[in-house]
Amino acid sequence: MATATLNGVVLAQSDDTVMVEGNHYFPQESVNLEYFSENPKTSVCPWKGTASYYDVTVDGNTSPAAAWYYPAPKDAAAEIANHVAFWGEIKVTG
Repeated sequence: MATATLNGVVLAQSDDTVMVEGNHYFPQESVNLEYFSENPKTSVCPWKGTASYYDVTVDGNTSPAAAWYYPAPKDAAAEIANHVAFWGEIKVTG
């Protein structure tokens, strides 16, 4: 079971994550979206496509662009469609 937390709050938990480049990608339905808001940042990966980002806010503290997802991943990364990954202050275990 993989779990993503920030300041002790569970942001996502799943036993069905996809590992890509050392990151757990959590199925979107396992993510507690109440803590997330869209961030305008994007980035481009040559084989995954264009990533979009979420800010994550817990107890009034925001971690900007701390979660990302690929709204339309390239064919090579089709397995991470509808999945969210984390970095920065967010702790992922499992």
